[in-house]
Amino acid sequence: MKKVIEWVQQCEFCGGTGVYVGIGERDGIGVVCKSCSGSGKQEMRVEYLPFTKRREDKKIKRVIETNPGIMCGEGKGMGKGAARYTLGYFGGMPYEDWLKGKKFECGMEMRNFTCPAWWFQSADYDKKPDWPECKDMWGRSFSDCKRFKRKEKCWEKLDEEAVE
Repeated sequence: MKKVIEWVQQCEFCGGTGVYVGIGERDGIGVVCKSCSGSGKQEMRVEYLPFTKRREDKKIKRVIETNPGIMCGEGKGMGKGAARYTLGYFGGMPYEDWLKGKKFECGMEMRNFTCPAWWFQSADYDKKPDWPECKDMWGRSFSDCKRFKRKEKCWEKLDEEAVE
């Protein structure tokens, strides 16, 4: 059963003044706040379903820890050459394992499409490699790295460091 919460709050855009001052207004000029129509208040209403338990989604077959911007899936709509990709090619684990509480482990990353730096920038920044060879990437995309075509070597290096 849906629940409703309603409240009136100070307008977060104009600070309750009814007059907004942005980058185009200066020297004492303000504009009537579009968010609150000059009233200084916002009437808020949220409808929601109370959480009871995590629901299953019968369409999900595989869970990946994060998506750093790669089109994932198999079959129609995946583009030229996509037929060669299975869901496991994107890393992750079977949905059933994830539902049972299995944690993501080394080797479940999206290794076929990302390097360790790219992956961990999204998945867990604290684990992002701080290698000298990655230092020259400032302002560039990871796929522009001169080592990217041999990214499996970077994954091997990461795995070796994890064992040590």
